[in-house]
Amino acid sequence: MFKKYSMLTAALTAFLLAAGCSANQSSTDSEKEVTLTISAAASAQDALEEIQKNYEKEHQNITIQDNFGSSGALQKQISQGAGADLFFSAAEDKFQKLVDDGDIAKKDSTDLVGNEIVLVVPKNGESPVTSFSNLADSEKIALGTPESVPAGAYGKESLTKLSLWDKVKDKIVYGKDVRQVLSYVETGNVDAGVVYKTDALISKKVNIIDEAKADTHSPIVYPLGIVKDTKHRKEAKEFYDYLQSDEAMKVFEKYGFTAE
Repeated sequence: MFKKYSMLTAALTAFLLAAGCSANQSSTDSEKEVTLTISAAASAQDALEEIQKNYEKEHQNITIQDNFGSSGALQKQISQGAGADLFFSAAEDKFQKLVDDGDIAKKDSTDLVGNEIVLVVPKNGESPVTSFSNLADSEKIALGTPESVPAGAYGKESLTKLSLWDKVKDKIVYGKDVRQVLSYVETGNVDAGVVYKTDALISKKVNIIDEAKADTHSPIVYPLGIVKDTKHRKEAKEFYDYLQSDEAMKVFEKYGFTAE
């Protein structure tokens, strides 16, 4: 009788231990640490970093790794198989290329925010430029490379629409992304620069002296999408949804973006 009781006790103990281990394993699996990589336009850096910080506080098992750069360069990286879970572009055409090629599904994409193009000059300098109307008076102008930097492409459109392109094209110093353009202006290496409003607002070293009217360039839209080959679809979708939330939008608007 005692032997039978001991065997039952041992069996029950083994069962409880197994159940406990299974529960712990299940809990661990549901909270496994995941690193998400988002390839994003350089102009979104400050807003995105604040949003990510807030998100990581609420999701302790998630780490978000950024890959900032020009939208054109990032699109090429993803096309060539570079690892990314999400793409946040400053150019619809670069984003659409990935959709057309099947790298991002249309159902996993959305137009998230908008921006504006402005003309800036060094805050502590004596630039001869006071608006787009006398931009031709400058010696050097900074602009993102139009072929790969969306802000540069929009800027070129505006300068062409304003009949200024032929007058200033030989004075342009090209930047690899909008942050480099801003840096050229901040350091006084150029008389003026064409950048996004969001970038100008975060700098304490430049003044906005003019804004390009919306009818002088294509609509500035920042699409967001989940990359098809993500290895963390569930977590990527959750962050994708969060970026569209009211909480995230308040941060975007704080940095000068407009809601789409």
